[in-house]
Amino acid sequence: MPPIVPVFALAVFAALVAMPASALDEQREDVATFIRDMVDRHGFEATALAGVFTQVESRPSIVAAISRPAEKTMPWHEYRARFLTERRIARGVETARLQSGPLSQAADTGVPAQILLAIVGVETFFGEITGKHRVIDALATLAFDYPPRSPFFRSELEQFLLMTREETLDPLAPLGSYAGAMGIPQFMPSSFRAYAVDGDADGRRDLWGNWGDVFSSVANYLKVHGWRPGEPVMVPADVSRANLAGLEFGKLALTETAQSLRGRGVAFEADLPPDAPAVLIELAGSAGPEYRVGFTNFYAITRYNRSQLYASAVNDLADAIANKARPVSTPSSPAPATATAEPPPAVPPPFTSIGK
Repeated sequence: MPPIVPVFALAVFAALVAMPASALDEQREDVATFIRDMVDRHGFEATALAGVFTQVESRPSIVAAISRPAEKTMPWHEYRARFLTERRIARGVETARLQSGPLSQAADTGVPAQILLAIVGVETFFGEITGKHRVIDALATLAFDYPPRSPFFRSELEQFLLMTREETLDPLAPLGSYAGAMGIPQFMPSSFRAYAVDGDADGRRDLWGNWGDVFSSVANYLKVHGWRPGEPVMVPADVSRANLAGLEFGKLALTETAQSLRGRGVAFEADLPPDAPAVLIELAGSAGPEYRVGFTNFYAITRYNRSQLYASAVNDLADAIANKARPVSTPSSPAPATATAEPPPAVPPPFTSIGK
């Protein structure tokens, strides 16, 4: 049965979507206080920053998007089907071929190429859907006109202005999601400042169009959050003879170990020490519950998006891309001198084993 959404909530949502954008009043007390704070704490020039805010728009459609009436939680088998499509997998293989150099360089950090591809595949369909909102409009709207999360978005607006100053960007130019997430990997401004990397050493960190920066930044994010090279993300588990009493499902924390889960009778294959942190995961499959054991690299992916479904989809998409990729052979003999030889296609980087 589809979820029942109160008629009033739907009416409010529709009304917000229909409302036009309006200029943000930089003389509003809360806006003026924010500007003064940026001047006092970070040395921004007051007149110039106020001038930027005269061009910022408050967009009710953004408030509507972030406060959209909640739907039922999507079960795993539906969530997985949304991201594990032939088109998405094929695009991942194609992106690996076209961006083999930057991808291989980023994978040298120890984060496998297929994981990097899967994250940007889930986030933005490999850069195809990165958002059409001006980031400053999204952040300012939510900072000043969305009280439930105003402190968080004011902090992100502060980080965004610092970021654009550091990167010598026009603060009115960057585009992103309705929540202010930016570029191919969908970094929030605070994550950009903390984890974005100049992968090709050109003096800029460009997450909108530079694949070297994109892959290196995602790899850096995961590495900082504990990625362990050569270890698995998660493995299938058999619980048919297990004692699951007292286990809480749905949590992200690695509250068990490989040894403690085996001691409960959970059967799985993983070449890890007995004290390896672990968590037993229950997923709603189409034919009933599915069980997996997640490890430290699973937890690292949940730092990118705090969801077991997200991390599981990234894991499965990574496997699907690696399994579909095939080495591209080059001609064994050169083309005749009279013919115009086509350059051989780039070969996808080797997909390293994630571990078992």
